[in-house]
Amino acid sequence: MTHPLFARLEAQLAQIDSHGLRRRRRITETPANARMSVDGRNILAFCSNDYLGLASHHRVSGALREGVALYGAGSGSSHMISGHSRAHALLEEGLADFLAPHLASPRALYFSTGYMANLAVLTALGGPDAEVFSEALNHASLIDGARLSRAKVQVYPHGDVETLARQLAASQASNKIVVTDSVFSMDGDLAPLPAILAVCEQYGAWLVVDDAHGFGVLGAHGRGALEHFSLRSPQLIYVGTLGKAAGVSGAFIAAHDTVIEFMVQRARPYIYTTAAPPALAHALLTSLEMISGPEGAIRRAHLQDLIQQFKRQLTLRHWRHLPSETAIQPVIVGDNVQVMQAAADLQAGGLWVPGIRPPTVPAGTARLRITLSAAHNGAQITQLANAVNALEHNLHPGPA
Repeated sequence: MTHPLFARLEAQLAQIDSHGLRRRRRITETPANARMSVDGRNILAFCSNDYLGLASHHRVSGALREGVALYGAGSGSSHMISGHSRAHALLEEGLADFLAPHLASPRALYFSTGYMANLAVLTALGGPDAEVFSEALNHASLIDGARLSRAKVQVYPHGDVETLARQLAASQASNKIVVTDSVFSMDGDLAPLPAILAVCEQYGAWLVVDDAHGFGVLGAHGRGALEHFSLRSPQLIYVGTLGKAAGVSGAFIAAHDTVIEFMVQRARPYIYTTAAPPALAHALLTSLEMISGPEGAIRRAHLQDLIQQFKRQLTLRHWRHLPSETAIQPVIVGDNVQVMQAAADLQAGGLWVPGIRPPTVPAGTARLRITLSAAHNGAQITQLANAVNALEHNLHPGPA
C-alpha cells in the first residue's frame, strides 16, 4: 500500500504527465561544445548557453588546471571567514575595471551562481519600505528574489515602459527598485533599457539589470547590454553570469562601491555560503581576458554571422520564429505534445534542440529553444535550418 505522503506526490506527478510536462535529464559525456556525446550517442547540440564556445577552450581549461594547482579544489569556508582568495579578489577587480565605462565608482562581487546573485541583490536592497517593479517575463530567480525581498511587488507588462512610468509615478515607497532581464531567455528579445533607465532616473529608482545572456556577447567589447545601449548611471546595478558566454561558472553583481559594500554586509546568499572554488575564479580571469580582447571580438562577429544565416535559411509556414537578434532563436510550435515530438524527431536526426513547455513559457506557446554558439560553423547552421524546415513542412503539409 502506498504511503499517503507518497500518494500525494505521485498524484501530482501523474497530473504533470497528463499535461505533457514531465522533465527528463540527459547525461552528457563530453565537454560542452557544438558536437557532444549525450546518453552514449554523438549529437550536434543547439541547446547550450556557451555562446562564445569558451567552456571547452584549451586556454580556459588550462587556467582551471593551473587554478587547482595554486588554490586546491575548494575554498574551505565562506568569503566572510577564510574562503575569500586572491583569485576571487583579482576577478572582482577585473570585472569592475571591465565595466567601469558604464558604472560610477564601480566594484564587483562574485557569487557561486546567477540565481544566488539575483536573490542577493533584491533581498538585500528590499524591505518593508521598498517597492519592486518587476518585468513580466523576468527569470525565475528575479521573481523569487522579489518575493523574498519583503517589499511590495508590482509586475509591469513585457517591455511596457509607459505602464512602468505610471507605476513609479504613483508609488509612495521611499525605496523603488526596477528589475529586468536584458535578453529574455525564452524569447531572445532585448529589454528597452535606455527608456527604462530614463524613467528610473526621473523617479529616483534603482535599475537592476540581469544580463545573464548579454554579458560577453553584446557590445563591441563584450560588456553586454550596458555597452550595447551605451548606458551609464550611478543608479544601475548590473548582474552578469559567468557560466554562459564566459564558459565557466558563477555570477557577479557590479555597481557603485557603496552598493557593493552594502551587499557584503547584508546579502545573505553571499554571507552564508561557502565561497566558490578559487580555481574557478582563476579560470574566469582568462575568460575575461579573451572576452575583452581580439579573440572575443572575432567570436562575437562569427556568432552574429551565424545568427543572420539561420534567420535567412528558416522558411516556416505554420510555426512562428520569434524576432531575435541574439543567440537565442525560438520557434513557437504551440502544443506541448507536438513540441516534444518535434524535439524527439530532431534528436533522432542527430540534432539536440530542447522543447520548452509551460510553466517556463505561457500556455499555448511551447517552443523549440534554439541557441547558437561561436563553436558552430555555417554548415551546421544549414543542417539545423533544413531540419527544422523539413520537420514543420512534414507535420503541416500544404500552404500556410
